[in-house]
Amino acid sequence: MMQSHDWYEGPLASFDTETTGVDVEQDRVVSGALVVQHAPGGPLERRTWLADPGIPIPEGARAVHGISDEHVRAHGRPPAAVAAEIARALAEQARAGVPLVVMNAPYDLTLLDRELRRHGLGSLETFLAGAELLVVDPRVLDKHLDRYRKGRRTLTDLCAHYGVELRGAHDAAADATAALELVRAIGIRHRSALGDVSPGELHLRQRVWHAAQARGLQEWFDRSGTAERVDRSWPLRPAARSEDAA
Repeated sequence: MMQSHDWYEGPLASFDTETTGVDVEQDRVVSGALVVQHAPGGPLERRTWLADPGIPIPEGARAVHGISDEHVRAHGRPPAAVAAEIARALAEQARAGVPLVVMNAPYDLTLLDRELRRHGLGSLETFLAGAELLVVDPRVLDKHLDRYRKGRRTLTDLCAHYGVELRGAHDAAADATAALELVRAIGIRHRSALGDVSPGELHLRQRVWHAAQARGLQEWFDRSGTAERVDRSWPLRPAARSEDAA
């Protein structure tokens, strides 16, 4: 009889983007990567994309990921084609039932969704065609499982905490690879909490955990007099009604 593995010891895919900025409603995809690994320590299958976003890449974004306007004009592809290819690749993983690792999922997945809508391609849901993304967000997992730990929880910070090597941070393929390894490390360290949970159940739990985390952050902002609003949606922020009608 074959021994069943916990989900973090099985196939995982991981997705990351580099962009023109941090506004998911307005900023654009510059590069993307999907990394697939069928078992811990196994070979990594990488797909990467480079888009010419059609707008100048701000200096602040360029300082983070190092991708220049000249580079995307010379080597980038049309953003609509890139967004559609990425969405099809994610849908393929969803149909196969492979959990998709996305660090801070509401950022990358929402930005991709808006890119698709911007180019008249429908939504990310359109490409999924009924298949469900089983998202695993290491940021949500860590904040829930080790909620009282002080300090930042960026990908760099989490990799350091869990002993995962991050080579070439702020490159989409490097970040996606590190996030995948990070999720395996979180699974091992918190085996008692995560081992008996199916990817589908974990997806639902993360939605609840993220909402609670967002609520706590909102309360902190309110107490400190900060006007910032925290979106509780996970793993994808809903589009405005005007966009749905477009």
